Amino acid sequence: MTEKSSIDIFDINFPLIMEDIAAAAKESGRSADDIILLGATKTVSAEAVNHALKNGLKYIGENKVQELLDKFPKLSGGNRHFIGHLQTNKVKYIIDKVEMIESVSSVKLAREIDRRARDFGKTMDILLEVNIGGEESKSGFGPEELEGALAEINELKNVKIKGLMTIPPAGTPEDTRKYFLKMQQLFVDISAKNIDNVSMVYLSMGMSSDFAEAIRCGANIVRVGTSLFGARYYKECN
Repeated sequence: MTEKSSIDIFDINFPLIMEDIAAAAKESGRSADDIILLGATKTVSAEAVNHALKNGLKYIGENKVQELLDKFPKLSGGNRHFIGHLQTNKVKYIIDKVEMIESVSSVKLAREIDRRARDFGKTMDILLEVNIGGEESKSGFGPEELEGALAEINELKNVKIKGLMTIPPAGTPEDTRKYFLKMQQLFVDISAKNIDNVSMVYLSMGMSSDFAEAIRCGANIVRVGTSLFGARYYKECN
């Protein structure tokens, strides 16, 4: 896929996606302003990302540390999230380049983010990644582990828990909805506990194929890549 085609696809699809977001938000008793469209920019060129940022997209999410490092000097702004699997030894490379790390999958990783954020003199907003389907191939906290993880991470001074994120198992739309509703209930239950230093502000779930259903089930961050920029072109990237 050429860079120009990614730009063209964005120009066509962005307003349509925003219409779908508005409709789904209305069904859930909210407005489009309550929902963050996070452009998942894996394999998307800096030129195409900058075009999107200049034409209405406000939030972008990168999956790979090296790709983020390569693009960062070329980006023209935007609120940047890290949304992929993050190894503890790579936290130091991105701590000053993102506003949120959505994919915090262990207490060990949270501690390293806290340490690096402290060294840099900042507080990092994080979301806890929930392995809602109990898949061995995926990282993240099991629902039954969340309460203990919250207690441990809550003791850290330079991270701020702002919500939850998940990628449900592949399955039928009915299966996906079931997992989205489980996440919504976890989100509501934790919110009701009013834990100090824990703000259940964001529920991040839903991608190109299911973001509207995720919104109807309570999501307020949806991570959309293919529908926004077209099919991905993959290359080796660490």
